[in-house]
Amino acid sequence: MRRNKIEIVNDILVSIQDKNGKIKPTHLLYKSNLSYKKMKEYIDELIKKEMMKEKEVDENRYYFITDKGLKFISEFRKMKEFTESFGL
Repeated sequence: MRRNKIEIVNDILVSIQDKNGKIKPTHLLYKSNLSYKKMKEYIDELIKKEMMKEKEVDENRYYFITDKGLKFISEFRKMKEFTESFGL
């Protein structure tokens, strides 16, 4: 089943959350199951929307989830539970 944009955004943010709030780009690429080009488009948008940020740590690049990203995950989960309760 194909994922829509909101599901992909959730998957990216949950992948970061699952790694204690920070993840290396290559690990995110594997977990997100997207091409590098597509993943980069999503990341750029999520950084612009302040749901995640990019930072250098000890000469390694990491992506970090922000409070806004955590709120998105929480709201997405509620929305999913709501729609599933109606069999949608």
